[in-house]
Amino acid sequence: MRTQADQHTQASPPLITATGLTKRYGRTEALRGASVDLHAGEILAVTGASGSGKSTLLHCLAGIVRPDEGSVTYGDEQLGLLPEARLSELRRTDFGVVFQFGQLIPELTALDNVALPLLLAGSGRAEAQRRADSWLERFGVRGQADLRPGELSGGQSQRIALARALITGPKAVFADEPTGALDSLAGEQVMTALVHASRESGTAVLLITHDAQIAAYADREVWLRDGALHSGATRFTVQEAACHED
Repeated sequence: MRTQADQHTQASPPLITATGLTKRYGRTEALRGASVDLHAGEILAVTGASGSGKSTLLHCLAGIVRPDEGSVTYGDEQLGLLPEARLSELRRTDFGVVFQFGQLIPELTALDNVALPLLLAGSGRAEAQRRADSWLERFGVRGQADLRPGELSGGQSQRIALARALITGPKAVFADEPTGALDSLAGEQVMTALVHASRESGTAVLLITHDAQIAAYADREVWLRDGALHSGATRFTVQEAACHED
């Protein structure tokens, strides 16, 4: 699965560029000089042991946390210099985020969870629900539209979370261990749906995982090991970086 996006991403400039990221929590350096590029249309897997800094890297790239040093550039914008209002806007429109346990809103149905980003962006309720219904069908969970998160299986919840992340047509999706709480079959279903949606829409995906089988879905892999960020099978340049615990 490492060929479909190669020519496209090789020819295009990076969608997101992180350079020299350092992030400290007290005396702990979660990131120390991390640099990596994410290209439009590619799926990039970041692997490594628990506590190696993977989630911190994702949070910096998605504009959820600000690095203490270094920069994250998206287009002509440096995320660390943007006001919170602009960062929130980017996460509603250009960036989608999926966490390990989905983090669906328990009081809302599956349909309303998926429609929520459109509603927050100002879409009418009928239009938002129509588009949400289409995404639920695409991910094979339309039959669960009226169910609330507590009535869903783990695999169903994650596919609904992916639909919610993709409904706005984002440029990039950041998926933090999206299959970590699932069995192997549900994990395969989630990854198949994510890869298909990425290929169809040209959305870049940054995938955090500790599972080599899940990382194999990616076009490119980097991993955190022994305090360094290493590049795997890739045709692109990824600078090494030192990372410690999350």
